[in-house]
Amino acid sequence: MVKISFPQPAAGLKPEKAAEGDGVNSEILLPPCGEEAQPPPMQTRRSSLSGLCYLTMGLIVLLLGLVFASMYVYRYFFITQFPQLPRESVFHCGVLFEDSLYSPFKGQLELHEDVKIYIEENYEQINIPVPQFGGSDPADIIHDFQRGLTAYHDIALDKCYVIELNTTIVMPPRNLWELLVNMKKGSYLPQTYIIQEEMIVTEHVNDMEQLGSFIYRLCSGKETYRLKRRTARRRINRREAGNCNHIHHFENTFVVETVICKKS
Repeated sequence: MVKISFPQPAAGLKPEKAAEGDGVNSEILLPPCGEEAQPPPMQTRRSSLSGLCYLTMGLIVLLLGLVFASMYVYRYFFITQFPQLPRESVFHCGVLFEDSLYSPFKGQLELHEDVKIYIEENYEQINIPVPQFGGSDPADIIHDFQRGLTAYHDIALDKCYVIELNTTIVMPPRNLWELLVNMKKGSYLPQTYIIQEEMIVTEHVNDMEQLGSFIYRLCSGKETYRLKRRTARRRINRREAGNCNHIHHFENTFVVETVICKKS
């Protein structure tokens, strides 16, 4: 502290106001310059806390907006455009087609089949009951896209035939599933056409396990043969098909007539 003293007034002079106390000396105590009290920065702290609160609230609102926007996009776009595929789908389908070679006067023929599509396992299983038209056998067919094989079980002969999968004719499971889902509004596909593929029996299959578990379950305990696809420039007629068996089926927008012939 700094001490300031005032001398007594000279004799004969009367001070205007008598000093308090004993009137001998009057002292005023002033704080030093370096010890002046600083007011607490309460206003600065309050403004900082307010800004932090506003920033936090803004971030929360932004995150909530992103969450709701993501839910909207997922619900109204992805689910609508790309519906979730079930593990297994079963369809009962029918198709109308014309066969100008075998039944030129019968008009449209009707073919039914039951289709099971296994999305995760990546294979298709098709059951063709006895057709209403003649010249075609009932059959069970498996298209195994993992192994790249197709197996035909001719129910009339109780024999199995295995050949490499023809991906130009058979739709993959996901594409076939989408096609059949679009058929639900009607019972039949639009009027379609028929193509023919001819196969020749080559050899007997001894090791069934090499065909994969799906084909093994279908053909286990049955005579199983390998087939070789033969490119035919024209459809074979009935006279040429004396040693052949026919299976009509469809895994696309057209009907396929599979002709399995023995070696001549």
